Amino acid sequence: MRPIPSRLSYLLLHLFAFCYYAQVTNQSPPNFTQHVSEQSKVTDRVSRRLIRIYQLYSRTSGKHVQVLPSKKINAMADDGDVHAKLVVETDTFGSRVRIKGAETGFYICMNKRGKLIGKKNGHGRDCIFTEIVLENNYTALRNARYESWYMAFTRRGRPRKGSRTRQHQREVHFMKRLPKGQQPAHSSHHRPFDFIHYPFRDLKGPDRSHCQGNVQRHNTVTHTASEREHARVGSVKSAA
Repeated sequence: MRPIPSRLSYLLLHLFAFCYYAQVTNQSPPNFTQHVSEQSKVTDRVSRRLIRIYQLYSRTSGKHVQVLPSKKINAMADDGDVHAKLVVETDTFGSRVRIKGAETGFYICMNKRGKLIGKKNGHGRDCIFTEIVLENNYTALRNARYESWYMAFTRRGRPRKGSRTRQHQREVHFMKRLPKGQQPAHSSHHRPFDFIHYPFRDLKGPDRSHCQGNVQRHNTVTHTASEREHARVGSVKSAA
């Protein structure tokens, strides 16, 4: 059997390399949006929970959502009512949350019939809602287990079945409000950053002593490390 000429082998090798390169370059780049969407559907058990406290104002009833000791949910509470204070916990790094009454400790959940109920254990997907910010600046809350069902209330503040809800309906629109008497955190309440001024002639009293002590400790550590490095270099040279 006659061997294949070297030129033909060279051309076949180049053709194979070109086809492989074209296949790799034609692959679509990773879809970050799809990755975020998939990860948002999984409970995050690693990150630190973000907890917020606010009230949910219903656009239709003109009242606030409340969780009663009887495990009933409605939107009939006045501003500042003790049962209208809600604790909202993040479930993922996305917009999925768990909502419970601060007074009763019951989570707002949705059963298979689309009815809102209160549960002591809110770890199920039926107790998780996705916050959706609408174009009119209202917020809709879509259930994680029944993804086409929303939290909704009638004009009288009664819960509406999730199977009868749609995102454009007024019954599913809510506004987040701080509890009555609670003021938003002001920038003046935060502790300002501490800057180290160098040289220290501009500082007086304890601030100067504190900064000088920090620099002295830093210089001591640096000097010790430098001495160790010189000793190591000297031992290497003597061994050579």
